[in-house]
Amino acid sequence: MGAVLDDLARHWPLYAAMPFVAALIGYVTKRVAIEMMFRPLDFVGIKPVFGWQGVVPKHGGRMAAVATELLTANLLDLKEVFGRIDPVIITSELEQPLLRAVDHIAREVLAEHHPRLWEVMPTLAQELLIKQVQASAPRLVREFLDDVRENLDEVLDVQHMTVQRLTRDRALLVRLIRETSRPEMAFIARMGIYFGFGLGVVQTIVWAFTREPWVLPVFGGVIGLCTDWLAIKLIFVPREPVRVGRVIFQGKFQRRRAEVARQYGELIATEVLTVQNLLDAVLRGPRADRLAALVEQMVSSAVDSQVPMAFAGGTRLREMKHAAAAKALEQLPDTARYAEGYLTEAMDVAKVIEQRMLALTPLEFEGLLRPAFRQDEWKLIAVGGVIGFLVGELQVLLMLG
Repeated sequence: MGAVLDDLARHWPLYAAMPFVAALIGYVTKRVAIEMMFRPLDFVGIKPVFGWQGVVPKHGGRMAAVATELLTANLLDLKEVFGRIDPVIITSELEQPLLRAVDHIAREVLAEHHPRLWEVMPTLAQELLIKQVQASAPRLVREFLDDVRENLDEVLDVQHMTVQRLTRDRALLVRLIRETSRPEMAFIARMGIYFGFGLGVVQTIVWAFTREPWVLPVFGGVIGLCTDWLAIKLIFVPREPVRVGRVIFQGKFQRRRAEVARQYGELIATEVLTVQNLLDAVLRGPRADRLAALVEQMVSSAVDSQVPMAFAGGTRLREMKHAAAAKALEQLPDTARYAEGYLTEAMDVAKVIEQRMLALTPLEFEGLLRPAFRQDEWKLIAVGGVIGFLVGELQVLLMLG
């Protein structure tokens, strides 16, 4: 005992530093593990032997599928969202750009398919014909919205759109998970400090009595392993609040349900299910042909009711209808842009998702973030242990030196 006290007296700065070094090990291993979850976006190294790619971007397809399943199964009813759009208001918002689009399409189609007849028509007659076609535009918009609502599943594959968007843009997927879990990541790093310091105190005592070179690297490895594992567990469990005396324990992610729901809803609304993305999916997605058929059917009806018999007739009429429908689809993104503000406000995707998330069970809510940790979790913990072991070896060299 006297030898131990004498050694403590002579080397007290080193002994005093050991718990703090252990705390540093705990913190550094956590920060490394966190960054390894998200970085790099692309594989860096020599495939397949040596290298690394962030866990989230590496398994982006699977994680995107999990996120989409949660979104479509529990958080969002697109029919309900589209049902919030008022046909009267949207028609009012689109009135002027719609009239311009109809004017442009009608003149172009008539001039292309009936050039001689269109050219000999008096200007007044041309204008009257255009006005007649324009007059039916508001009714067509309302009918179009009704048709889209009734056939939403046939014209929009939201699962395909979301998975494709998140898979193609790995940075977006990383941001989606990282932004909603930022406090949890900071919590993991802090826990590394606290747990590391506590184990460092035990490490110091064991070293003082044994002076065995293996103590420091082994404790360093244990600190790295245990603090990684424990910190990740404390994010999610216990799922339900557990009261011990006056203290209530609950997984940090579960305690932040309201905040996470708001952040997640805003990110999905502004980055994934935007009006522009939804429109793009309708026009260019795997079910775009169904929308094209709807538009052609409506345009055909409008042409039959508005275009004079002088322009009608057989093959040429069919060509006119097809050309008008194609140009209408082509003009749709530019025309809809004028109503983007109203559509975003009316659909209010962020609020819908937030409310639905608050109604999830704890297990369903955990599924929002848990897949990001579960995949290759053992690798992250193992890296923490390796780093801790190496730092312990450096401590040995310092103490023995």
